[in-house]
Amino acid sequence: MNRSTRKFTFGWVIILVIVAAITFIDLPYYVTTPGEARQLDDVVSVEGGSADGGEFMLTTVRVGEANVIQYVWAQFNEYHELIAEEMIKREEETDEEYHQRQLEVMAGSQASATIVAYQAAGKEITITKDGVLVTGIIEGMPADGKLELGDLIVKVNGETVEETEQLLELLGQYSESDTVTLTIKRVGEEQEVELGFQAFPEPYNTEDGKVGVGITGPVTATTIETDPELKIDTDQIGGPSAGLMFSLEIYNQLTEEDWTKGYEIAGTGTINEDGEVGPIGGIKQKIVAADGSGAEIFFAPVAHSNYDDAMEAADDIKTEMKIVPVETFQDAVDYLKQLKVK
Repeated sequence: MNRSTRKFTFGWVIILVIVAAITFIDLPYYVTTPGEARQLDDVVSVEGGSADGGEFMLTTVRVGEANVIQYVWAQFNEYHELIAEEMIKREEETDEEYHQRQLEVMAGSQASATIVAYQAAGKEITITKDGVLVTGIIEGMPADGKLELGDLIVKVNGETVEETEQLLELLGQYSESDTVTLTIKRVGEEQEVELGFQAFPEPYNTEDGKVGVGITGPVTATTIETDPELKIDTDQIGGPSAGLMFSLEIYNQLTEEDWTKGYEIAGTGTINEDGEVGPIGGIKQKIVAADGSGAEIFFAPVAHSNYDDAMEAADDIKTEMKIVPVETFQDAVDYLKQLKVK
C-alpha cells in the first residue's frame, strides 16, 4: 500500500469513527419531539356504545435518548426539547423500570378517567382499592433488596392499606430508629417484610429530617367493574397525560348524544377521580402533533401555564385549531354542550 492510499484509507477510518461517535454515543439527556394524535375509538370500547361523527384523540410526545446530532438539532428547533436524564428517570432506574412505571401510571389514569365518565353518565361502576403498588425503589435504602417492583402493599403493621395517601400518612409517622412490618402480595402470595427507616438521599429534595423506607412513586391499585363493560387497549402507551381525553371518549360512548358534534377534537391533561384536570409536559409538541393530525379543537389544561404555552405554540405554527382551556372534566363537557353541530 503506497503512501497516498494509506492516507486515503486513514481518512475514511477517521470519518467513520466520527460518524459513529456522533450517531451512537448517548448523552445524559433525552430528547422529546412531537408525536401523533391518535383516535380514541380505536382504543376505547364500551359495550353497546354509541357511535360518533367526529373523533376524540389523545396526543403523544416521542421520547428517546439523545445522541450528538439530536442534541445539536434541538438547539435550533423549538419543538425538539432536551431534558436532563434525571428529570425523566429516577436515580438508578433502568429503562425497563421506567417503562413499567409509565404503564402503571397510565393504568391509574385510565381508572380515574373511567370513574369520572361512568359517574357523570350515571352508569353502574364498582370501585375497589386493592392496596399500593411499588413502582420505584431507592438504591441503598431499607426497601432495596427486600421489596420488588410490582409488590402490592396491603398492610402496615397489621393495619389495612387501600390507597397511596393512606400509606404515605402511615409511614410518615415513624422516625429513623423505628421499624415497620409491611404485608405485601407478590405474584399472588402474601408475605411480611420488616423494614427500617432512613433519611432520603439528597437528589430526592425532601425536607430536612424526613425519613422513609425507600419507595418512590407508589400507585394505588384499583379494580373497577363497570356496566356496561369497558375495554381499553393502549398498545403500550405510558404516562398519565391522556386522562382527560379518555374520560371524554368513555363518556361519549356511554351517552346517546354525540359530544364530538362532528369535529376532530384532540387534547391532553391528567385527571383525578374528582374530575380535576392537571398539567402535563410537552404541551407545545402536542399542539404540533394535533395540528399535523388534522385536529380542529384542542383541550389544554390551565394549570402550570399549559394553556399559555399551548397558545404560544398555536400562534407560532399559525394553526387554525381552536385552543380551549379546561380545569375540570365538566369544563370540557360544558364547552361541547354549546358547540354547534358541524
